[in-house]
Amino acid sequence: LTYYTPDYETKDTDILAAFRVTPQPGVPPEEAGAAVAAESSTGTWTTVWTDGLTSLDRYKGRCYHIEPVAGEESQFIAYVAYPLDLFEEGSVTNMFTSIVGNVFGFKALRALRLEDLRIPPAYVKTFQGPPHGIQVERDKLNKYGRPLLGCTIKPKLGLSAKNYGRAVYECLRGGLDFTKDDENVNSQPFMRWRDRFVFCAEAIFKAQAETGEIKGHYLNATAGTNEEMMKRAAFARELGAPIIMHDYLTG
Repeated sequence: LTYYTPDYETKDTDILAAFRVTPQPGVPPEEAGAAVAAESSTGTWTTVWTDGLTSLDRYKGRCYHIEPVAGEESQFIAYVAYPLDLFEEGSVTNMFTSIVGNVFGFKALRALRLEDLRIPPAYVKTFQGPPHGIQVERDKLNKYGRPLLGCTIKPKLGLSAKNYGRAVYECLRGGLDFTKDDENVNSQPFMRWRDRFVFCAEAIFKAQAETGEIKGHYLNATAGTNEEMMKRAAFARELGAPIIMHDYLTG
């Protein structure tokens, strides 16, 4: 079991994963842990000649420790270490595709669950984060020395675009720094996106004129296609809207 290496000493740069493993009947926990390490890194279901064209010992995942789960029959925690070179820098998608990808369909396992993950600072630093932090937001709103105040417009569904814009205006005029579309608000029959954008922009500018403060509203530009999202974002910019949002979970 080349992927089960109990003598391996983890490195500060390794990504460490803890899997709850339930092997199929008759499969030793060491074999199950090795299978998880193999399938989520360099291994496959058989030996192939191209294995000799690279250094598998450098790139393979290693199951370095296994312990039984207290109070559970035939369940074990398998600890797996992955070398950093297995993953593209700054890509959560690539990391999770490897660690929680097709390994979960492996036939040697009756059940598998990722319980914990340690991501080393060396990998975390490859993620640049949002381009605009809180300081940039404060600069754009010209608000300092206090919390920024905002709210989501309610009811989130059912308002006409005109009444939705009225709610945005009343909130901003009443003292909020910004308001926000709910993620559910896209372009439903009762309030099409273009109408919402127009009335919200009008509300922002009116509230700014009356209060002398910079205001904003998070316009949800999420749509069914990338082209439509870009179209909505471009229209928001034409209106002079300072903020848009994108629902990354579904968009």
